[in-house]
Amino acid sequence: MRATLLYAADDVRVEDVADPKIHNATDAVVRVVLSCICGSDLWPYKSLPPTDNPRHMGHEFLGVVEETGPEVRTLAPGDLVVAPFVYSDNTCAYCREGLQTSCLHGGQWGVNGVDGGQGQAARVPYADGTLVKLPVEEGSDLLPDLLSLSDILCTGYHAARTAGVAQGDSVTVVGDGAVGLAAVISARLLGAEQIILMGRHQARTDLGRDFGATDVVAERGEEGIARVRELTGGQGTRKVLECVGLKDAIVQSFGVVRDGGTISRVGAPQFAEVPFGFGDFMRNITLTGGVAPARAYIEELLPHILDGSIRPGRVFDRTLALEDIADGYRAMNDREALKVLIRP
Repeated sequence: MRATLLYAADDVRVEDVADPKIHNATDAVVRVVLSCICGSDLWPYKSLPPTDNPRHMGHEFLGVVEETGPEVRTLAPGDLVVAPFVYSDNTCAYCREGLQTSCLHGGQWGVNGVDGGQGQAARVPYADGTLVKLPVEEGSDLLPDLLSLSDILCTGYHAARTAGVAQGDSVTVVGDGAVGLAAVISARLLGAEQIILMGRHQARTDLGRDFGATDVVAERGEEGIARVRELTGGQGTRKVLECVGLKDAIVQSFGVVRDGGTISRVGAPQFAEVPFGFGDFMRNITLTGGVAPARAYIEELLPHILDGSIRPGRVFDRTLALEDIADGYRAMNDREALKVLIRP
């Protein structure tokens, strides 16, 4: 089959790799119908040293079950399924707590002999625990929306949930990327009354307004902080959802959060030290967040997509064939595309 491999920074190739096969009784083989490029894929795309052992790319995909191992009980060939961005057995102690990202038997796509999601097919370990069957046909117009359940929608929702967004809340979302826009959707789902989106790309922030943002702040730094405080009577918002992962974004988050408020960070962190000093300590700010256990949220969010109340698939603003995926990486890296959909 054809699959996406990263050999070095800026060196993405689509090459022939071994077809996936059942290795364990709990495996399934899935033919990929849709996948996409994630913002987190851009970090290795910009920094990976040259290697003779290329990295198999992609962790967001949905597709059709082609084959199952003898111990798979809940799935059958022909089922349309979505895969969260990590696989898990969904039965261990962590999984039962809704922390599938810490599954004792789980892991990441594209490493340790497991296929990546940016290819024509993938072997899925622990298929019963990992995959969620979708009640639509392969040709459904909802497929881009449903693909968002792999990562971005669940990650934005995790930001809102861990921040404790509730009915009537004031929320600032830092970042107008796909996850930030998903966080806007999620804050609205949970009843936030004021949602301030901090971003400076108008096409993205216009989409954010469609998703439920009540205000947009394009300014950054102290000017941006002042603008948010102006919109909130000088206090800042009770909840801040940091969806970037850069140090400047977390600094901005501390600047716009209300005393006694909560910052939830879900942007993949590109820094090691959080500037949480004595002054912020005295403000009783809570810092939370982390990697989203997408598998824990899929069934909760799925009905909102099926009834049309949310359309997170609108974040996909470019569609490419698998063979052209290098152009998608370049376009996202150069901010020419928000999120690229891949059709194998």
